[in-house]
Amino acid sequence: MSAPAYTVVVPTVGRPCLAECLRALAEAEGHVPHEVIVVDDRPETDGELPLTASGLLLDRVRTLRTGGKGPAAARNAGWRTVETPWTVFLDDDVQVLPDWSRLLARDLSEAGEGIGGIQGQLRVPLPEDRRPTDWERTTKGLENAAWATADMAYRTEALDRVGGFDERFPRAFREDADLALRVRRAGWALVRGRRVTRHPVRPAHWWASLPAQRGNADDALMNRLHGPDWWARAQAPRGRLHRHALVTGAALAGAGCALAGRRRAAAVCAALWTLGTAEFALARILPGPRTAREIAGMVGTSVLIPPLAVRHWLRGTVRHRHVQPLGGTG
Repeated sequence: MSAPAYTVVVPTVGRPCLAECLRALAEAEGHVPHEVIVVDDRPETDGELPLTASGLLLDRVRTLRTGGKGPAAARNAGWRTVETPWTVFLDDDVQVLPDWSRLLARDLSEAGEGIGGIQGQLRVPLPEDRRPTDWERTTKGLENAAWATADMAYRTEALDRVGGFDERFPRAFREDADLALRVRRAGWALVRGRRVTRHPVRPAHWWASLPAQRGNADDALMNRLHGPDWWARAQAPRGRLHRHALVTGAALAGAGCALAGRRRAAAVCAALWTLGTAEFALARILPGPRTAREIAGMVGTSVLIPPLAVRHWLRGTVRHRHVQPLGGTG
């Protein structure tokens, strides 16, 4: 019995890692994809994509353009043109292993009719000669992420039934958890497969954790769409938002007390802010390489992250206060 046919959808903003992604996909042995759809989501065309890296799969590669609408919209544009029973989403910064296609064939062949999605196993390689940085440890957390579309196969029928990705999620964050919850609510089961995909740590500046705080607005959207218990159902870690709120509140209260001339209260609030900030910084510094550059970056960003996180959460709560769940979940 032959394995079900599948199509690979890869959204990209033209990062150099796309070449390695396509090259690894072409070198995978076994059950080759019916088609590879590369969705170019660059706001403006700036040079050609490295499609020739797909080697023997080049004649199966098709490109679409979405003009910078975000990963959710890019994936939607791709799967809505798929003609196979299964759609496999890969991010452009992953590299499938040589036996990926063969193991995917087993995953798809063994999926019962009630299985709507099969997640691939992610492996994030870390340096062997030193402790990982905060950014590297954060990326390592993807290994335990549930239903991450870095490597996620969905029945095309299931995607159609729930309407695909919710394009109100503008970043590559929580849009995959939202889709998984809606697919499960529609009666499908999601399981983990055998295939393994490598997810290297991409280069990042020391301040990369600051723009990442925009994801708190997406958490607020998830709260509105799925209720306050979505964290457990999506198997998502809660993070430190509550602690960030306490630290930020202490800073604001301290400033208010100082302006009001209440020196003792201001000193207490300042001490609480200092203790909270120091605890956060140490929690990020101690597991890492503890180089001067890493320590300086962790101290600086640990001061800024709490108010940024709270600001983005509040902004998301206000912005999404009237949104309704995406249709097609029944």
